[in-house]
Amino acid sequence: MLKLWRRIPNSWLYLAGFLYVSGLMGFGLYLQYVKHQDPCPLCMVQRVIFIAIMLVFLIAATHGPKRLGERLYAALIVLLSLSGTGVAARHIWIQHLPPDQVPACGPGLDYMLDTMPMASVLKQLMHGSGECAAKGWTFLTLGIPEWSLLCYLGLGAWAVLIAIRGK
Repeated sequence: MLKLWRRIPNSWLYLAGFLYVSGLMGFGLYLQYVKHQDPCPLCMVQRVIFIAIMLVFLIAATHGPKRLGERLYAALIVLLSLSGTGVAARHIWIQHLPPDQVPACGPGLDYMLDTMPMASVLKQLMHGSGECAAKGWTFLTLGIPEWSLLCYLGLGAWAVLIAIRGK
């Protein structure tokens, strides 16, 4: 198994990461447009982070970096993954608050983008709102933010494994 792992070119491993995140995004769009589960503000932030990770994997796959580049790509993916982990953890925390402590629902994203400066919009998004407390789709008793957190950790670990594996 280790021989197989060492024979696979890094560009294919980066491509696998890209395809995995693409699948996650496709599933998110399926939930939104087929199952009619609109994303809350924290879900939208997590999507942006997933897209950023997906783009880094794609760039790394097409670039074919050497040793230093692999480590830089891994560091960037790990940084993005940790950011996503933090957002997902905040989302999980909001979902587990008692009903009387859930933050009030805020204005929609379109309205905020039209009327507020970007710094305020980002701050509002990161704080979450009452709609972030709603639990939608679940699988094996875990909701979307729990699965997102696990995916962020897995993607960060995947990038590190690519960077540290022997040639």
